[in-house]
Amino acid sequence: MLTEPRAIRILVVDDEALIRWSLVETLSDSGYEVVAVTDAESAVQVVAAAAVTFDVVLLDFRLPDSNDLTLLSCLRQLTPTTRMILMTAYGTPEIFQRALDLGAYCILNKPFEMSALSPLVTEARAPRF
Repeated sequence: MLTEPRAIRILVVDDEALIRWSLVETLSDSGYEVVAVTDAESAVQVVAAAAVTFDVVLLDFRLPDSNDLTLLSCLRQLTPTTRMILMTAYGTPEIFQRALDLGAYCILNKPFEMSALSPLVTEARAPRF
C-alpha cells in the first residue's frame, strides 16, 4: 500500500509583513505547508515544539530580536536535518561564508524573485548524497 508523500513543511521567519505574506502566499500556492513567524524567539519556540520537523527554514538575517547568525546556529542545533536558507539585504562575503560554515544551505539576497523560490525550496529538500 502506497502512502501519499507529505507536503514539504516550511518555516518562514521574517519581520517584514509584506515579505512574509508574499513568501507564505507563493509557497502555499505551490503546495507547501507553510508556518510563518516574525521574530527569533517565536522561531525557536515553533521549531522546538514541532511534532514534525520542518524541511526548510527561510530565515531573515535581521530580525527585531536577532541581527546576527546566532539564530541560524540555534535552529541548526534544534533541527540538524532541516535545510536553512538565509535571506538578507545586508550580506557581505564574510556573513555569507560564516552562514555557510554554520550549515546554511544557501543565501538569498533581498530582493529576490518569488518565482525562483519554489524550485529552490524543492532543490533544498532533495536528499543529500
